[in-house]
Amino acid sequence: MTPRARALDVLRGLTLALMIVVNMSISESLSYAPLLHAAWNGLTPTDLVFPSFLFAVGASLAFTLPRHAALGHGAVLGWALRRAALLFACGFVLNQFPFFKLDAAGQWHWMDWSHVRILGVLQRIGLAFAIAALLIHFGRGRGLLAFSVAVLVANAWVLANCGDDSLTGNAAVRLDRWLLGPPHLYAGEGQPFDPEGLLGLLPSVVNVLGGYTAARWVRQLGAGRPLLRRLLLASLALLGLALVVQGVVPVNKKLWSSSFVLVGLGVDAALLALLVLLVDLWRWERPAKFFEILGRNTLAIYLLSEVLQALLWTLPWGAEPAFMGVFRRAFQPWAGDKPGSLAFALVFMLGCWTVAWWMDRRRLYIRA
Repeated sequence: MTPRARALDVLRGLTLALMIVVNMSISESLSYAPLLHAAWNGLTPTDLVFPSFLFAVGASLAFTLPRHAALGHGAVLGWALRRAALLFACGFVLNQFPFFKLDAAGQWHWMDWSHVRILGVLQRIGLAFAIAALLIHFGRGRGLLAFSVAVLVANAWVLANCGDDSLTGNAAVRLDRWLLGPPHLYAGEGQPFDPEGLLGLLPSVVNVLGGYTAARWVRQLGAGRPLLRRLLLASLALLGLALVVQGVVPVNKKLWSSSFVLVGLGVDAALLALLVLLVDLWRWERPAKFFEILGRNTLAIYLLSEVLQALLWTLPWGAEPAFMGVFRRAFQPWAGDKPGSLAFALVFMLGCWTVAWWMDRRRLYIRA
């Protein structure tokens, strides 16, 4: 039987839970700072959630890819492309959902299809997964390391030499405007700029490859102290290298800079070591079970959370969105601003977990 650390499954569920909670953050004045993304350069705990999910995707590849590889190259290619297409399609539809807006007068306005956002979180996951899966299958060991180094060096050079360090003039937004056009970029920054843009795609593949490598170590060493030592040494090396690289390109999640990739990998290696210690060696069963249940239906539960949030922000409650109506009536009066916002996010996440628990009880698993 292939060694498999439960910590890997817990990591996937934990990152999903954190994604749901941080996506419920309201604003700087109503949410705790660690639950908000860094405005530009710099790092908050929230910035590490997405790369950690990509790391978990890569870890899963170490166990799922061999089954497809046994069927031949065509099977791997078809599987990787189908999964990427499904995730991309889900993300694209989710970007536009619920396809209408309500104005202050309560009038419905259907979305303008000439201004649809093309890229997004699920789109990046799908593309990064497919690229990583094909690299792992058709490449080998040192080739993956060479790819990762080349991508991070090239990304650092492009960001440092092909634009400035601003939201409007960086190399990533210039590329996206040229290839996709401003109407098809995320507009939540106050102007067209996509934090899941094209320039950051290949560096995000490195996060997936990092998770794959960590899971390979699990398969080789098992969930024991030799694995802990290797993960911690890797974490220290990656974080040390990140300190060096940030002198060239700052840590920036929205640009997915090389230094950001290294920080994310370093933190994930340390986090996985901690989870191996707590879950596999010390047998913390109840917390492990909680996150395992959430992680068994990651795509379904993530889509559920995003659809519900979109509806809450779109449908009215008096003169404000239902999201704010629920917050102001059910949480803010007894908990206050920031504690109430956090309580709302946690209750919402637990609601999603309840659906995951129900699905798990009935053995309903939706795989991408």
